[in-house]
Amino acid sequence: MTTKPESTTDSGAILRSQTDGRLSPHPVLRRYYTDEQERRSRIKQLFDAAAKDYDWINRMMSFGTGEQYRHRALRRAGLTEGMSVLDVGCGTGVIAAQATRITGAQGYVLALDPSIGMLYEARRNRVRTAVQGMGEQLPFADSSFDRLIMGYALRHVSDLRLAFAEYQRVLKPGGLLLLLEITPPSSSLAYGLLKLYLKFVVPNLVMLCRRSREARLLMSYYWDTIERCVPPATIMEALREAGFEQVERHVELGIFSEYTAGKAL
Repeated sequence: MTTKPESTTDSGAILRSQTDGRLSPHPVLRRYYTDEQERRSRIKQLFDAAAKDYDWINRMMSFGTGEQYRHRALRRAGLTEGMSVLDVGCGTGVIAAQATRITGAQGYVLALDPSIGMLYEARRNRVRTAVQGMGEQLPFADSSFDRLIMGYALRHVSDLRLAFAEYQRVLKPGGLLLLLEITPPSSSLAYGLLKLYLKFVVPNLVMLCRRSREARLLMSYYWDTIERCVPPATIMEALREAGFEQVERHVELGIFSEYTAGKAL
């Protein structure tokens, strides 16, 4: 049985240890890249190559329940008709499509991703407005959106502090940030089963069914970023440091974290 590694470092110590002011979501993963510049190009390459298979992977990995869960999470975050929404790290546009259904004809949903391949798939999935960009440098004016959503992409930014400062900047006063992430469960047994599924079963099924080495490598990277990601307390403290209020975490099924944080009026 796989044992979950224990952490003896609290979130405040992790934040203080970043002497250069940056807070990476996880350490350098040398299997995939050696530094930040290589990380950006390599991970973008992986997402571009896997884009055409990504919707299939998500449906298979979530047993077809992913879209329903995202819809419920958006509703829990108070998304309603007529709101303006920014979907950061939109991937193939699954969350943007759900947000469009909720906000309706009077709403406005904009999807953003650094991967051209993912944006191409998002447009194929009828996401009306999709642009290239990074969460750490948003090309939008201050106070532009009622809601900012990031679904399972927080682990791919270079600096949580910089990203959260940008999210705070572009949200309207009274707006809300919603971050969806997978968090390793506290139970050693559940942790071992999740690792077996995401690190071994999913990548091998991807290779068997899609014949894509890049997609398989991306899914291995997916688990490694989950396993090495900073703990929830660190994410919540970084959100408060960025000026967010009412920072909360809701957990579904022991592994799906929904972080919400509000911008003051």
